[in-house]
Amino acid sequence: MDSQRNGTAVEPNGVGPLLRRWRQARHLSQLDLALEADVSARHISFIESGRAQPSREMLLTLSNVLDVPLRERNLLLLAAGYAPVYGETNLDDPRMSQVRTAIEVILKSNEPRSAIAHDRHWNIVMANEAFVRFLTITLGSAPAGLSPLRVSTPPRLNVMRLLFDPGGVRRIIVNWEQIAKSLLNEAYRRLAWARDDALKKLIAEILSYPGVPARWREPDLEAPHDLILPMELDLGGKIARMFSTVTTVATPHDVTLQELHVEVFYPADAETESVLKTYQEQFEANLAK
Repeated sequence: MDSQRNGTAVEPNGVGPLLRRWRQARHLSQLDLALEADVSARHISFIESGRAQPSREMLLTLSNVLDVPLRERNLLLLAAGYAPVYGETNLDDPRMSQVRTAIEVILKSNEPRSAIAHDRHWNIVMANEAFVRFLTITLGSAPAGLSPLRVSTPPRLNVMRLLFDPGGVRRIIVNWEQIAKSLLNEAYRRLAWARDDALKKLIAEILSYPGVPARWREPDLEAPHDLILPMELDLGGKIARMFSTVTTVATPHDVTLQELHVEVFYPADAETESVLKTYQEQFEANLAK
């Protein structure tokens, strides 16, 4: 049975199978990896087969060549019998004060556009006022545990659940199947690269919601990535077309930072700008009554 580290399964058969899986995921031969890491292909073969024990430095070198996420690098080290190198610091930790300030600046600077910061499981950890306002209008009440420019409190709102739950944002998304399937494919791709039990549980949960096609239970890993996929929203009978951009932290040295994504939602055309403005004005007028 696999041992567990923070909800992620650890390979019980040593580091070799994990290294082989990452090499194959990157579509590299043993020779390709050896050339990039400046070692012999024979040494790579011996590590993968368990005939050679890699040093800590060798594992970090190979992880760098393979662009392995920091969380998975820790698991490679653990599987080889070494202590993890990369920390995982909660965003509300005092040591993350500068990071929180930077995220607050980014989120606030995007007003009146909605913007959020979410983790690798699409849990919303921070949001700006525009996004909180949008959810309040859409859901009919203020979202629990989520205040503008503050680290959210568990249990956190989850983008996946909001998208797949018929009582969530799903009910106003005109092209819901297209959007939901694209995000589900991304979740399947992440799961294929990392043995993440929490992500596996989340996927099973969202697939159980009413109206989710049964065929989606089969991963479609060959589906192309959508470069830009506008989301069409029905806002009081008028259609708003939105698209989003996602930003990650450059060269992070902490697991939490590497897995943090800042997503900003933009109007796709001038008509949407007008629709959003009217929608906001109506909401403010209702509050004033």
